[in-house]
Amino acid sequence: MPGMVVFGRRWGIASDDLVFPGAFELFVRILWWIGTLILYTLHKGRFGCNSGGVLHSYLVVLLVLLALIILSLCAIVYVSAQGTITNPGPRRSIPALVYLRALLYIPELVWACLGAVWVSDDSQGCEPAAVGAVIAAVVASWILLLSTGLGVVFVFDPLGNPRPQPAPVEQLGVRDLESSEGTQFLSTARSVAVKVWESRLRLLCCCLPQDESHRAAFSSIAQLVSGFFSDTDLVPSDIAAGLALLHQEQDKMEQCRDPDDILAHSPSSPIGEDVETELEKAAHCMQFAAAAYGWPMYIYSNPLTGPCKLSGDCCRSQAAEYDIVGGDHLGCHFSSILHSTGLQYRDFIHVSFHNQIYEIPFFVALDHKREAVLVAVRGTLSLRDVLTDLSAECENLPIEGVSGTCYAHKGMSQAAGYIYKKLVNDGILNQAFSIAPDYKLVITGHSLGGGTASLLAILLRNSFPTLQCYSFSPPGGLISKALADYSKGFVVSVVLGKDLVPRLSIPNMEDLKRRLLKMVSNCNKPKYRILLQGCWYELFGGDPDDCPTEMDNRREEELSQPLLGEESLMIRCSSSYQSLASNDSPAHAAAHLPLFLPGRILHITEDGPSRRSCFSTVRYRAEWSSETAFRSVLISPRMIADHMPDAVLRALQSLTSDRPFSLCPSSLSNSHPDMI
Repeated sequence: MPGMVVFGRRWGIASDDLVFPGAFELFVRILWWIGTLILYTLHKGRFGCNSGGVLHSYLVVLLVLLALIILSLCAIVYVSAQGTITNPGPRRSIPALVYLRALLYIPELVWACLGAVWVSDDSQGCEPAAVGAVIAAVVASWILLLSTGLGVVFVFDPLGNPRPQPAPVEQLGVRDLESSEGTQFLSTARSVAVKVWESRLRLLCCCLPQDESHRAAFSSIAQLVSGFFSDTDLVPSDIAAGLALLHQEQDKMEQCRDPDDILAHSPSSPIGEDVETELEKAAHCMQFAAAAYGWPMYIYSNPLTGPCKLSGDCCRSQAAEYDIVGGDHLGCHFSSILHSTGLQYRDFIHVSFHNQIYEIPFFVALDHKREAVLVAVRGTLSLRDVLTDLSAECENLPIEGVSGTCYAHKGMSQAAGYIYKKLVNDGILNQAFSIAPDYKLVITGHSLGGGTASLLAILLRNSFPTLQCYSFSPPGGLISKALADYSKGFVVSVVLGKDLVPRLSIPNMEDLKRRLLKMVSNCNKPKYRILLQGCWYELFGGDPDDCPTEMDNRREEELSQPLLGEESLMIRCSSSYQSLASNDSPAHAAAHLPLFLPGRILHITEDGPSRRSCFSTVRYRAEWSSETAFRSVLISPRMIADHMPDAVLRALQSLTSDRPFSLCPSSLSNSHPDMI
């Protein structure tokens, strides 16, 4: 639904978003009105004090004012609940009701001030109950007024200038912005949006130095983010409703899968030797990838014993030992790495916690158990890392001996180049192999560290032909197809369940946007019902909602035409927009260069029912998968939890030890493997 236009501008809230806040305020106002009425009735309008007449008048006017507010709220809630997301016709009176409700704030503010004056100056001699009731009314008034003010700030849209009205000859509600005037308007709107997002990023990262590299990162990220929903007219609640519908739709499709397909990928089938060997190596490397996060991950994984184990090491002065450690002044990071990996201090060649944009921490150690020189790269743990993550545009990455177009995620490519220079130019690898010349090179990392480790392995492959890389939960939008094929011989990507990050790429997000537009435009339920049912489904499960849609009564020959509701959400023709007849694959949207996961992909999924009790045992299965299985975003409560390094480590340890264990968050998970 387009944002509501009141007071001469568009707001970040739609006319059907007033049901829940209006109902909450209505409940509070009714209780307030009943309490005031009881107080007035008990005293029968007579108060035995000098200012009793003033108090009588105050309460009478307050009752009338509250009654008017209650009536206006009832009208707002009722009208806001009408229609659907893409059918705002029944809610056309909402702006007028909002103006009426805004007018009622004026006498309420005046009466709150008068009540405060009466309590402070004229309440002597009156009953404490009456004075307390007036104080409560004044406090309640100010709380509601301040809450309303905060709500206005929250839904304020800096880009909310009303868009030009469509010409009356338009048919499907799509605004004709292809003229020179429309093109100029879009160009201006995009530049304003970029500036707004740059300001937001600078405010969010105000603690970071505002140097040239950071300003360039802010600019590129702002262009990426501002352009994502620039061709739609959605508000945040529309996106939330679309995600709730899409999650249930995906679960419904999973339940309707052909039983033969499920049998073909039965978890009871034996794990091949190749997979079993790689799982053992991956479980070992994941300990180092998790250890690279330093003390925050160690404390998170060991909340009871971790602080005690680190407290002495962090406070102890070891200046002579820490000459190889950068950016870890108290030594807590390095101490946690020692505890997590079980290595000795002498096993570390280089440890760096230096952290800037495109420059992420890593360490180099001798892994005597596997006879390897191991490079572990840290994942996202700071605002600088987030900026590196979000620098998602493509950057050329030419590799000798690789045919085809070679490009990669800019932020991670820059980070890999930084570590490459440290390892090669500073002689860190030469030092390591001078100590252990027969060891092989192994590179690992998780999330941002996994993507960077994969690119670092690609850069080092020609110099170290036997190197291996284990990349855990790397981002989906990482490298081109040519580099992905090239890396299959030495990179293994490990993905757990419905992890969001390996499915994140610009084409996948465009595909998700298109699916959300379809879901919200097809469903003929009001938004408040979609959100309520979605919350119930996420918390308590049950059968996916069989949501009736606008398609139910459409003739078959009409299905090749875009829906009116779907196009009404578009403010201009988008390269990512396709009609209902188009293929669901994001590959059909050529607006962005396709990027893929690196190497061979080992997909770990939960074995058993999609929902289970918190204390039931969890078994996992692992199969080789392909990049096509990660070309769409799966909506699930587990999409974030499955990305956490401790969850990946526990799953790998469970598979290698063959000991099921209890994992409470899995009660909300849904398995949806796409195996080969």
